[in-house]
Amino acid sequence: MSDAQDKELRALQAALAAEHAAVYGYGVVGGRIGEQRRTEARTAYDAHRARRDALVRHVKDVGGTPVAAAAGYALPFPVPDAAGAVRLAAELEMRVAGVYADLVRSSTGERRRSAAEAMREAAVRSVRWSGESVAFPGLAERSGTAQGGPAPAP
Repeated sequence: MSDAQDKELRALQAALAAEHAAVYGYGVVGGRIGEQRRTEARTAYDAHRARRDALVRHVKDVGGTPVAAAAGYALPFPVPDAAGAVRLAAELEMRVAGVYADLVRSSTGERRRSAAEAMREAAVRSVRWSGESVAFPGLAERSGTAQGGPAPAP
């Protein structure tokens, strides 16, 4: 495997791990979100499940063994209510956008286009949840200027 292929596989695995964490996180969001945003949470949950499944196929296509989901993930902050659920959803999307930015940098062709689309979708969902945007979605946290807690971890 070439260095470029290895770098792409690592980025695919990181995106897959982020999608696993997002699916878990949206399970928490769905349990706490208010009725008025429940459909939005379900749509995001379904989108992350679809991306996760596609990434499993991509990892296999390049000869890798897909990383498995953890049994549980540490949340970046307590989520006691609907407001916390909204905040968590925005945080999940911001983090997913960042991982897809890495995949955009590491891939080419159709996989790069798909990663850019996933990054855009996550950035749009982050703005919808938070009501705030950043100039370069997915890149702010890579510059060391973004604030936030640790990434969801097993």
